[in-house]
Amino acid sequence: MPLKRLYNILLSMEPGNATYSEMYNGRLIFPPFDASSTDYDPRYFAGDLGFYITGTNKLAKDKPTVTMSIPIARLGLDKVPAQAAAAADHCLRALAPYIDELNAELYNRSRPDNENGKYELCRPGGEILARNTAFFDLCPQRDYEYSGGQRARYIDDGVARPPLECLCIRMQVQLPKKKHKKAAKMLCHNLPGAVNRFLAEFDREALERTLTLAEQQRAIRAFLRESDYCAFIANGSILPRSRGTDAPMEGAVPFRSTPEDEIEICGVRGMGIKRGVTVVTGGGYSGKSTLLDAIAAGIYDHAPGDGRELCLTDQSAVSIAAEDGRSVKHVNISPFIKWLPGGDTADFSTEHASGSTSQAANIMEAVDSGAKLLLIDEDRSATNFMIRDRMMKALIEKEPITPFTDRVNELHQTRGVSTILVIGGSGEYLSVADRIYMMEDYLIHHVTEKAKRICDSRSVTNDLPGPADWRQSRTLHADRFSSYPEGCGSERLEVSDLGYILIGDEQIDVRGLHDIVSGRQLDTLGFMLRYLEVSNNDDIIDVENRIDELYARIDEEGIDFIYSSYFTTCERFLDLPRKLELTALINRMRKIDMRKELIE
Repeated sequence: MPLKRLYNILLSMEPGNATYSEMYNGRLIFPPFDASSTDYDPRYFAGDLGFYITGTNKLAKDKPTVTMSIPIARLGLDKVPAQAAAAADHCLRALAPYIDELNAELYNRSRPDNENGKYELCRPGGEILARNTAFFDLCPQRDYEYSGGQRARYIDDGVARPPLECLCIRMQVQLPKKKHKKAAKMLCHNLPGAVNRFLAEFDREALERTLTLAEQQRAIRAFLRESDYCAFIANGSILPRSRGTDAPMEGAVPFRSTPEDEIEICGVRGMGIKRGVTVVTGGGYSGKSTLLDAIAAGIYDHAPGDGRELCLTDQSAVSIAAEDGRSVKHVNISPFIKWLPGGDTADFSTEHASGSTSQAANIMEAVDSGAKLLLIDEDRSATNFMIRDRMMKALIEKEPITPFTDRVNELHQTRGVSTILVIGGSGEYLSVADRIYMMEDYLIHHVTEKAKRICDSRSVTNDLPGPADWRQSRTLHADRFSSYPEGCGSERLEVSDLGYILIGDEQIDVRGLHDIVSGRQLDTLGFMLRYLEVSNNDDIIDVENRIDELYARIDEEGIDFIYSSYFTTCERFLDLPRKLELTALINRMRKIDMRKELIE
C-alpha cells in the first residue's frame, strides 16, 4: 500500500466517524514515544510523491483538499521552466484523463457522489492562468520511517534531505459516506497509482512544445509592448467557438491577415493591428463580433489546441459596454456627459446609472486604471452614447451627451488609449477611424480607402468639442470598507452563480466585468477584496498601492494564501484575475465611502 500511514489511519477510525480528524491531524510520535516527541504532519508519502491533506471547510469534512507534490525530476526536468505557469497548466491538463479513468470506475448514476466517491480536478478553459491548482514550489522530503500505528523514527543516515522543487497539483476528493475502506483505497491506492501512471507515460516532447509556444507568446507580447501595435492574430488561428463551449469550432474558416497588415513576429506571420482607432464592420453573422471576442481573449495566453494560441492583445485591454443600473461613485464623466439635471458630471454619483452614464463611467474608470486599449461592440453599447449623426445634431441643439465618436481620437492622441470597435449599423465611425476592416464570411478585408471615399463623397464632417479633462481624483475611506456586515461580529463572503459577490453589507454586480474568463476568478476576486478589507489599517486607502502590494505578495507566495475555509459557499480552486478587474470590482461597490478630492 503506497500511503501506508494514511491507510492505517483510515482503517483504524471508528465506523461512524465522518469528521476524518485523525487524517487531518496526521499525528506522529517519535522516540522516546511520549508527548514531548509528538508531531503533526498531514503530509503522506508514496515513495517520493507527497500527498498533503487539508480540510476544505467545516461543512466538507468528507471532502478533503489533496495537494500532490511531484519532484520535477519525475517530469524529466532539472529546473523549473522559465514559463512556469504554462508548464504547470500543461501538466494539469495532462493529468485529467487519468483522473477521469478513476471517476469512471466509481460512477453509479443511481447514487450521489457522497456515496460513490469522486475525484475533483480543476478543468481549465483555453486560458493559461496563475492558479492555486497547478504550480511549482519547494516541498519537504520524507525524513522519517513509519513504524506502524502513530509511531515513526527519524532517518539518521547522514544524508541531507532538503526541500525539492516540485510540481504541485491541488484537487479535492469526495470520500464515500461511512465507507472507510473504500476511502482508504481511493486515497492510498487508486490516486497514487493514477499519478504514477501519468508520470510513467508523461510526454516530455509535448511539454517542450507547450514551452516553445509559451516562449513565442512571451516574445510577441514583448514586441507589442515596444511597438505601434496593440494586437496580433496569427494566420491559421481558429477564432469561432463551438456552440455552448470554449472549444474551437470544427470546420471553421482559419483566420488570414489582410495583405496590407501582414507582419512577421518571431517567425510567426499574421495580422498586426496598430494603435489608434480601428473599426471592424460587416453584415450580420459575418464574424465581426467573433473577431472582437478573440482579440479580447488575447489578453491571456492560451493552451495548445485552443485555436487562439497566437492571438495576443495588449494585456491592459478592457472590454467596455453599457451597464444599466450599476453604482457609480464620484467619477468625472464630463468628457462625455456635459450636464445632468441637478448633477455635476465632473463629480458624478448614482446608485442606478443609465446606459450612457454607465458606459461613460466604465471608460473613465478603465482609463484611470491604466487601460491602453478599449474593446467596444455596438451591440453591447448605449446607442445615444456611441453616436449622434449630423442630422440629429442639427435638430437637437440642447444635448448633454458628447458621443464617443467625438472623443475617440482625442483619447488616443492625448491619453495614448487605442480603441477597437465593432460597428454594424452606423457609418459615423468611418470618418474618425484610422483603419477600417470589413468581415465577410469570416474573412477580413482592409477597406479603409473605400470607406474614406464614401465619407468624402457625402461630405461627412465632425464638429468636435473642445479638449476634455480626463483626470480623476477620488479617495477611498475605510469607513464601510469591511467584510463585516454592520453590527455583526462575523464576516460575510459569498460568490453567487448569478453574477454577484456578497461581502459585508455589499452585493456587488460583476456581470459587467466581461474580461472575467472563469468562475474561479470570481471566487478569487471575492477573497482578494476580503484580504484588502481585513488587512487595512488606514483611514484613507491608497487603492492602487494596496493592490500592487497584494499582487507582489501573490508573486512571492502564490495565490493560495488569500483562501479561507471559513467561507463555506466559496470554491476551493482559484484563478488569478488582473489588477484591472479587482479595481473594477471596488468601483462597483455601493456602500463604500468614496470621496471626490479637489484638483488644483
